[in-house]
Amino acid sequence: MRTVALSEFRAHASAMIDLVERGETVRILRHGKPVAELVPAKSVESEKVPSWKRPIKPLEYLRADGKTLAQLIIEERESARY
Repeated sequence: MRTVALSEFRAHASAMIDLVERGETVRILRHGKPVAELVPAKSVESEKVPSWKRPIKPLEYLRADGKTLAQLIIEERESARY
């Protein structure tokens, strides 16, 4: 962890962000007291996403005749007598 004064952070903000990007934590002090910490962002893969927020994969049925479910529905509609 690197500790820097606010004035130093302002002067070298880009360099501090580079440190955080590499995985280091930067603590910012104002008048000798810690006021903020810059920590690396968690990656999306490491976060636990609830099941209701995960993308839904469509079901894929493989039939012996090679027709999709949509094709079967269209054929059924065309052959039905209304």
